[in-house]
Amino acid sequence: MAILNAYSALVVLFLTCGAAMATKENNQIIKENNCENKMGLPCVLEAFTSIFETGSISNKYCGELVGLRKVCHSALVKRTLENPLFKDLSPATIIAKSIQTWNNCLALIDSPSPSA
Repeated sequence: MAILNAYSALVVLFLTCGAAMATKENNQIIKENNCENKMGLPCVLEAFTSIFETGSISNKYCGELVGLRKVCHSALVKRTLENPLFKDLSPATIIAKSIQTWNNCLALIDSPSPSA
């Protein structure tokens, strides 16, 4: 378990190493809502891939993403976009993919399960 927490911390550190450049508002939202500690590493990696690369988030992790709450999701995406590593990405495209990922997961979570 300590190894998973260490890996999670490294991923969060990598994703947010541009934190010094992040807006005060996003940092405040993230801190006040304890956003960085609400998702496990596998979910973080899938969500990141679906938003910043080419991929999708599995049904398994949609619940975890929605549990993060939209305010955290948005603040983390915006802060990651401010990281110099992602300067060549189109913010409009990333925000659109972020919204699409969020809406897809929300619809999946809100939809009733088929009865057996």
